[in-house]
Amino acid sequence: MARIAAVALFIIAAPLALTTLARATDLVCDPAADYYLGQEDYANTIAAHRRLIATNPDDALAHYHLGFAYAMTGQRQAELAEYRKAAALGLRQWDFELNFGRAELESGDPAAAAGSFQQAIALAPRRPEGYFNLGLADERRGMYQQALDALTASLALDSDQPDARNMLGVIYAEKGDYARAREIWTRLAHSAPDFAPARENLAALDRMTETPKTPPGRDRSPFRTALAGDLR
Repeated sequence: MARIAAVALFIIAAPLALTTLARATDLVCDPAADYYLGQEDYANTIAAHRRLIATNPDDALAHYHLGFAYAMTGQRQAELAEYRKAAALGLRQWDFELNFGRAELESGDPAAAAGSFQQAIALAPRRPEGYFNLGLADERRGMYQQALDALTASLALDSDQPDARNMLGVIYAEKGDYARAREIWTRLAHSAPDFAPARENLAALDRMTETPKTPPGRDRSPFRTALAGDLR
C-alpha cells in the first residue's frame, strides 16, 4: 500500500473510516443471509450468500454482500472478484461503488478506483466520501491538482474531516510546497490535537528541511504516503 521514500520523510495519512453497507431495511438480497451480515457474523454470511448465489447466480446484491464479507475476513482477491461480478450484473449504488473503488485502490489500480469513485459521486453528489476517496486515487496517480480539487470538494460538504485536511498537506508536500503543507498541518494540529498524523507530519517536515536531500518529484518518490489502517 505504501510507497517507500528515497529520503527519511514519512507523510502519514490517517486511517479511513469504515464504509458500511446500505441499511438492511433499504436493500436486502435474502433476509436470512443478510441477518448474519447485520450481526457481523461473517463466516455464516459467506456460507449463506454462497448458497444463495448457487441457486441465483445473477443476484448482483448477493455478490456485493458476499464480497463485503470477504473483505471483513481479509480475503481481498475474493472480495474484488465478487464486486466485479456485481458490477457486471448492473449493481449501481453509492456505497457499492465506494467499496469497489477502495478495493481497486488497494489492489494497485488507482485508475479503475477513480472511475468507481466518480460513479459514487454521481449517485450521491452530496456525500463527501466519494470526493475524498477520488482525491486519494488521483494522488496515487500523481494527478495533484485533481486530487486537491476533489479533497476541497469533500471538505466543502463536510469541513470536519481531519483525514481530508491532512491529505491536502500530503499533496502540497509532494508538490514541493512545504510552506503550504506546514500551514495546513499546523492548523490541523491546533484544531484537532488528538489527530496524531498532523503532528507526525510536522515533525517529519522539520527533519527534512533541516537536512534536505533530493528535490521533490514523482519519479524519485521522495515521500511515503501511508494509510495507517484498512481502506474499509
